[in-house]
Amino acid sequence: MTAGAPHVLDNPALASLTGPHAHFAEKRGRVLRYPVDVSPWLALPDEPDDGDWADLAALAGPGAEVPLTAYAGQVPEGWEITFHVEGVQLVDDGLTTAPDPEAVRLGPADVPEILDLIERTRPGPFLPRTIEMGTYLGIRRGGALVAMAGERLHPPGWTEISAVCTDAGVRGQGLATRLILAVAHGIRERGEIPFLHTGAKNTGAIRLYESLGFRLRRTTAFLAARVPERLPEAVS
Repeated sequence: MTAGAPHVLDNPALASLTGPHAHFAEKRGRVLRYPVDVSPWLALPDEPDDGDWADLAALAGPGAEVPLTAYAGQVPEGWEITFHVEGVQLVDDGLTTAPDPEAVRLGPADVPEILDLIERTRPGPFLPRTIEMGTYLGIRRGGALVAMAGERLHPPGWTEISAVCTDAGVRGQGLATRLILAVAHGIRERGEIPFLHTGAKNTGAIRLYESLGFRLRRTTAFLAARVPERLPEAVS
């Protein structure tokens, strides 16, 4: 957690699912998540108690792997951490945004081609309905989608830039930079502020983002845990 009063970006999935993305929210108690074909992000309260973990287990199901992005506490006994990567959160601190004349708006009909590009470039999770989370822009060459970027989490007043990827055959042409600035332009046009996440060891990307006008806001973590196959009996 950052020092001082809580900020919407400290728990961005919770802020999204209780704010502009509330229409996506699947809820059990105080635990919220996106539909499993939209995004793997889910939201725990800032300080989850035993009841919240029980609700998460019931929502996900025994043995399921659940993301706990930005969670900094301990998992209960019986839960297994299956993935842990240190990350960073960066925010707009002077981007020079601009629309891009070559960028096209991507929609549901483009999802098969998007998923193919995601599979080749591995920028992070993208599911069949992720396209519904916000605006996604792409650049085509010879009719083929070769680069894209778009919007994911949407805390009040902020929008996350995500799914930034470029096909290996056209890297080095600045397409990712152009798309980041184009997506950020649309966010700014709504009166919101762009932000993004990346891995702490992804130093090349961090240098690029900082050169564009992002600044480091906080360190965070990307982790996942496995729900126990058998849960303790609830205490009434």
